[in-house]
Amino acid sequence: MAPAVAEDEIWEKVSVRKATGYVLLLRHAIAPGGGDPENFQLGDCTTQRNLSDEGRQQASEIGSWLKSKNLRITRVESSRWCRALETARLMDIGRVRENPNLDSLFLDDDPGADPRTSAIKKRIAKHRNTRGLLVLVFHQVNITALTGIAPASGVGVLVRAKKNGELKVMGLSPSL
Repeated sequence: MAPAVAEDEIWEKVSVRKATGYVLLLRHAIAPGGGDPENFQLGDCTTQRNLSDEGRQQASEIGSWLKSKNLRITRVESSRWCRALETARLMDIGRVRENPNLDSLFLDDDPGADPRTSAIKKRIAKHRNTRGLLVLVFHQVNITALTGIAPASGVGVLVRAKKNGELKVMGLSPSL
């Protein structure tokens, strides 16, 4: 899915106070490696792949960039994985709410058919007539299952739901 308009133009539209239905699907900031260790335990960051110092700086810069756009951010939701939660918190753009449907689908055989993917599509569709930007911080495999796009660490895919619930890719956030 290719973005519908130029990136600068779309972010100007999102910043309009009456803009509705925009959702930023943001991949967590830089966390070196891939997947998680075999001893992974939810809630125990010592068993997970975590943000590097560069990733922490990147998360802060993403937050600064979003703030510079004067966006009305209505809600921030995150995967329960430590690297996603830390990214969301370091952005400092609002209270972060954990959403299990945003948890990584890395080991899933068919992420597009996972019930969590369907739940996120419904979440995005529910936001369709809501003013402001919904920010979802999670994982590349999840975003790819939703959009077909594999964003780099710290890059977001801006989407809106059509009337039929199908997602339309509107643009990308810059790589900071």
